[in-house]
Amino acid sequence: MWLDTINLISKFNIYRTVNYKLNLVSYLLSVLFKKSINISYPISLSIEPTSFCNLRCPHCPTGTKALSRPQGYMDYEDFKKLIDETASYLIYLMLYFQGEPFLHKHMIEMIRYAHRKNIYIMTSTNAQNIDELMAKSIVESRLDKIIISLDGVTEEVYSSYRIGGDMNKVISAIKYLSKFKKQLKSKTPFIEVQFLVLRQNEHQMEEIKKLSAELNVDKLSFKKAQIYNVNDNVQFLPQNEKYSRYARNNDGEYFLKKKTYNHCYKMWSSAVITWDGQLLPCCYDKDATLNFGNVRVDKLSNIWKSKAYNTFRNDIFNDRKSIDMCKFCGE
Repeated sequence: MWLDTINLISKFNIYRTVNYKLNLVSYLLSVLFKKSINISYPISLSIEPTSFCNLRCPHCPTGTKALSRPQGYMDYEDFKKLIDETASYLIYLMLYFQGEPFLHKHMIEMIRYAHRKNIYIMTSTNAQNIDELMAKSIVESRLDKIIISLDGVTEEVYSSYRIGGDMNKVISAIKYLSKFKKQLKSKTPFIEVQFLVLRQNEHQMEEIKKLSAELNVDKLSFKKAQIYNVNDNVQFLPQNEKYSRYARNNDGEYFLKKKTYNHCYKMWSSAVITWDGQLLPCCYDKDATLNFGNVRVDKLSNIWKSKAYNTFRNDIFNDRKSIDMCKFCGE
């Protein structure tokens, strides 16, 4: 774990460090005066290689075909242009949003290009497309971190949520990645197995700990599920309330445990860019309803400091609960 932290710290240079400090100052001053003050650029970006997915997970808007926006693949030249523009201040790049990133034919090239700019790169995958050859390419690409979804230790339990997936492909992908890390004497990627805790699989939490240890992964994390229309889908909520984002009131209705405050650091530190270039404030805006501009036609730095974006930041201070995407936020 500490090697991954050291790796992240190594991405800081003078300009990125200055921007990071200005980022914190911008946010703290904004909170203090309850008004958007923005004298920095994002330190983190989530870029969507594609909005297509090969699975049909029942609580994912991509898997259920519930996304109202168009689907597609990011143009590789657009990606390079964006990295070129932001590399001087960007520290952390998440190469995923909606969709399965390794469906993009240029995914490895994207990782390599961002690595050449010394940006910390991570991605999240269902690992269905990671065979032996792809695993070797991933290690060689110098990807810093990979999160692999494994929500069960038996095929029956795993496929009850990862519909269309094959658990054995996931396990093979982890083994291949570990094999080539050792073979190529690489410390990266940091391999994190993520277990989405649901009622259907919570009885296997101890077993996934054992399996993760056997697979020699770097980290195992238990993720709380985000469930849309939670009162209509209570059968997915784990009985262990520690691993649920939701609690029940006296009327039997479920609600988010996390209290919503009228401030959010993400509005100053990060942003999301869809496959077609739309700049969004947060990953909870799945349908891109809060599109502040398009990086294909304007610089990210211009959109980041635009009047529309700053007006939205001010709305966060006024009444965050009234903003649709914030109603689902458990952070």
